Amino acid sequence: MSASPGDRLWIGLDLGTSSLKGVALDTDGRAVAEAHEAYATARPSAGRAEQQPEDWTAAALAALSSLAAAASPARWGGIGLSGMIPTLVTIDGSGQPIGPAFTWEDCRAQVEAGEVAAQIGEAALYASTGQPLDGRYLLPMFAWLRRHDQRRASATALVCSAKDFLFRRLTGESLTDPSTATGYGCYDLRAGAWSPEVAALAGLATASGRPGLPAVVASRETRPLLGEIAETLGLATRPQVCVGAADSVLAAEALGALDPGAVSYVWGTSTVILGASEAPVADPQRRCLITPLAVRGWGAEMDLVSTGAAVGWLAKLLGFGAGGQRRVFAAAAAAHDGLVPAALPFVGVGEQGALWDADVRGTLLGLDLSHGPQDVARAVLDGIVLESRRCLERLEALGLPHGEIRVAWRHADPWFCGRLADASGREVVVGEPSQTSSAAGAARLAALAGGAELPRDAATRRRIAPDRATARTWQHRWTDYERLLPPLRQLYRTWPRPDEE
Repeated sequence: MSASPGDRLWIGLDLGTSSLKGVALDTDGRAVAEAHEAYATARPSAGRAEQQPEDWTAAALAALSSLAAAASPARWGGIGLSGMIPTLVTIDGSGQPIGPAFTWEDCRAQVEAGEVAAQIGEAALYASTGQPLDGRYLLPMFAWLRRHDQRRASATALVCSAKDFLFRRLTGESLTDPSTATGYGCYDLRAGAWSPEVAALAGLATASGRPGLPAVVASRETRPLLGEIAETLGLATRPQVCVGAADSVLAAEALGALDPGAVSYVWGTSTVILGASEAPVADPQRRCLITPLAVRGWGAEMDLVSTGAAVGWLAKLLGFGAGGQRRVFAAAAAAHDGLVPAALPFVGVGEQGALWDADVRGTLLGLDLSHGPQDVARAVLDGIVLESRRCLERLEALGLPHGEIRVAWRHADPWFCGRLADASGREVVVGEPSQTSSAAGAARLAALAGGAELPRDAATRRRIAPDRATARTWQHRWTDYERLLPPLRQLYRTWPRPDEE
């Protein structure tokens, strides 16, 4: 027996960089159950980041089982999916993954990205795909495989991204959505279809032939959950699984940051800064990604490569142990303003954001014997704040209104959010974690696909206004930071690349 429309639960799964998050929302938009399943990332050498696709399957099934135990599966109305992009998965003719997935943190294919861009032309490629291509996209990743692992490349029947792989595991079909398709590097935004010309540069087929690509459908398209999975979970019926969208897009949906000028600030291993607009906004400098949203409108998106990852790295580097990431923020807040060194926060090897520099590296400057862990923590976090400011200023330069920043961050740090507000001059809004995550956005999208629209509770949001008295101080910091960048960027252009070390 299926649940009545007013009694249904909507499930969202977000396949993130380090873990899969699940949530069950009721018809009031409240979280009634949550799940979290971690998996490992292998880093066999500098600049490489790999995961096992079947670890995602195991995590998804474990999360669904956990949610079913806490939230009656008889009430499930549908399941929505969200996922990190871009992450390369290669699948053989029998539907099995070949080798490890290359996650978006993997930058081994930078040379191949440059070759693709040179053949098409950077301006023409951006005009078609809305993406300033680098080595983190699926197209150059697969081109790298063809050059360095011909056996794996020739055995590949299908190339897909992480969420698309999970959708295939849950439904048996290979589909993707427009926002996830942008992470392949060969999706033509104007045509709403794969570009045969661009895909062919990596030997990918867009119609018949192999290796192929998933069909691109609307984010709200659904397919029934496989019968054997439904039976394992104790489901009397087979709920529909929504194709879903990229994690950044569904975080914007969860935050309700869809009106022009609203900004989503999605903190995770990396941080996505996405400004909403009614129509596509092309960046003459090709710094912003043009991202189709899941329900309506478009996003001008910039992705800071290493933010949460930088905090995790600092926690280990400084020996903070249990609760290390929270201790990083506490230490930074305790630092004395006058003693702090400067930092370029690019510890993920290269940066996208509004900078787009694959060569730049993390750097600490101005150290002396008086500095301690708190000063290093403050320097790196202030570097992240300043790069966030760069992205926000880019949105304004493109003509987007000066809107508030809505934060999707499970354990949002008030001190950091205050500095983000002060440095940007924008109000920062922090909501309930379970209602503002990409998983919640996936659940909301599943509800829309099932004919329901979940309400939002604005009363749960905490607002942090900028302290206007600090504006001059932040302007000085910004001027000094910008003065440091050019000579260091020039230095790193001749620094050994990860694949040359």
